[in-house]
Formats: sequence, C-alpha cells, structure tokens
Amino acid sequence: MKLHATNTQQYQTVTAYDEQGVEFNLIRYEHSLIVLPETAPVVWDVAHFDSLATEHFEQIAGTSPDVVILGTGKKQRFVHPKLIVALSAQHKGVECMDNQAACRTYNILMAEGRKVALALILEKT
Repeated sequence: MKLHATNTQQYQTVTAYDEQGVEFNLIRYEHSLIVLPETAPVVWDVAHFDSLATEHFEQIAGTSPDVVILGTGKKQRFVHPKLIVALSAQHKGVECMDNQAACRTYNILMAEGRKVALALILEKT
C-alpha cells in the first residue's frame, strides 16, 4: 500500500502510545495531559476517570478548541453532561473514547487542520 506523507511536523503529533503512556513528536509522557496541535502538551491534573470535575473541563474550554477528544483510559467511558457545561456553553463537542482510539482520532483531525484538543487520562496502575 502506498502511503502519502502529510506535512504535520510543526504540530504536536502522536508518534506512539501504549497502556502506560503516549509520545508526542517522540517525547514520552506518562501522566494525564491536554494537547492541541500548536501547543506543547500541558499537565492535566486528573489521576482517574472517576476524579473528573467541572474544573478539568473548564481548563480545556479555556483553550477554545473546535472539538475535544477525551481519552478515558483503557476502556471507553462517558462523562456526565454536568461536567462539560463550560464546553457546552461554547457549543463544543466532547467525544469520549479509549486512549488508543483517542490518539488515532486526534492525529486525523489535527492533520485536517482542525483545532482539536486531546485530553488523555493516563491512570497509574
């Protein structure tokens, strides 16, 4: 299969991921984080999915993304609508998926030029 290269080197691109962490542009992270295409990864103070609070989503809303991809860990979970009020007020969607799917989806949307925010929960085992 012939693959076509995309010009995404100036952006934060997921280059690898596993159950313990994720790499952006070959730099490894093993803590929860928020990433936008043109912004270096930022620590996201979320230890576990069950500890999510409205403040966590207000932090994301402050970046004014077009869409939010929420990586919920090893399995897909859905957030309660009351947690995403700040994003809903901006008419921004939040898509919940497991971390592997979230990383793949982020790369696709980022390559399309979308201002997508990836919020990954990397739980310590």
